[in-house]
Amino acid sequence: MLPTEDLFVYVYVLIHDLTIAGPLAIPARPGPAPACSDAELPAIAVVRHLLGRRSEAGFLAEVARDWGHLFPRLPHQSEANRRTRWLWGAFEQLRATLAARLPEDDCQQVDTPALPVRHPSRVRGPDGWTGPGNGLAARFGRDAAHAEWFYGFRLAVKTGLGSRIVPAAVSEREVAAELLEAGPAPRDVLADKGFSGRAFAAAQAARGTAVLVPPDRKQRAAMPPVLLKVIAEWRNRIETTFSEITDRMELARHRAHTFWGLLTRTAPTIAAHTLLLTCLTEG
Repeated sequence: MLPTEDLFVYVYVLIHDLTIAGPLAIPARPGPAPACSDAELPAIAVVRHLLGRRSEAGFLAEVARDWGHLFPRLPHQSEANRRTRWLWGAFEQLRATLAARLPEDDCQQVDTPALPVRHPSRVRGPDGWTGPGNGLAARFGRDAAHAEWFYGFRLAVKTGLGSRIVPAAVSEREVAAELLEAGPAPRDVLADKGFSGRAFAAAQAARGTAVLVPPDRKQRAAMPPVLLKVIAEWRNRIETTFSEITDRMELARHRAHTFWGLLTRTAPTIAAHTLLLTCLTEG
C-alpha cells in the first residue's frame, strides 16, 4: 500500500483521467460547478475504503485536518453525502474499467456475504429498507460464516467483482447462476457449502464449468492429506477475497440508514477492492 498522500494523488489522477477520457461518464447537475470537483469526492470515497475507515463523517474530518492541502475546498458533510450518492454510478463504471484490465481467471469465486441493516431483535414489522422493485427488501437470513441470523440483504459477488444486492433469504445457487452467466464460462468455480447441489452443478457443467465446494465430514474422512491441503488452500482463497470486502473494508459495518445509502457504500467498496486487485496484478 502506498503512503496515504501518494494514495490520494494516485486515485485522484486515475479518476480524473478516466473522466476526461470517457470511461467515467458523470451526469451533469443543474446549477454552478461545485468548488470540490467530481473527481475529488470519488477519490476520497475510494481511499476511505482502501484504508478501512468506517465513518464517512470521521474520514471527511480527517481529510480536512491532515490532507487539506490536497483538497482545499471540501464540502460540508451533508453536501458531500448528497453528491456521493449522485455519483454512485461512476463507482460502478470505475470498477468495470479496472476489471477489464485484470487477466482472465479460469478459476473464479462466488459468494453471497451478509449485509445486515438492523439487529434481528429490533425488527418489529415492515420498514423502509426497500430497493427498486417489490422483491428487493430487507429480510431475515442465515449467515453461515458467523453462524448467526441477520436482518438485511446479501451481496452476491464473483471474481471480477461483478455484484448485486439481493434479499437475505434468496437462493444462493440461483443468484450465483445469474452472475456466472455474465461473461465467458470459467473452467472452475470455487464456492462455499451453500452452493452445493446437483442441479446447480449440472447446469454449470453444461456450460463447461466445474463447481468446487468444500467436502462434508464423511468425504473429508476418506480423503488423503494432500487433497485436504489443496482444499484448504481453495477455502483460504475464497475467505481472503471476500473478507477483505466485508471486514477489512468495513462493508459489513456500513452504517447506512437507507437502501440507497447502502448502495452508495457498496459501489465504492467494490471499486476500491478492484483497484487493489489491479495494482497487485500490474505490480
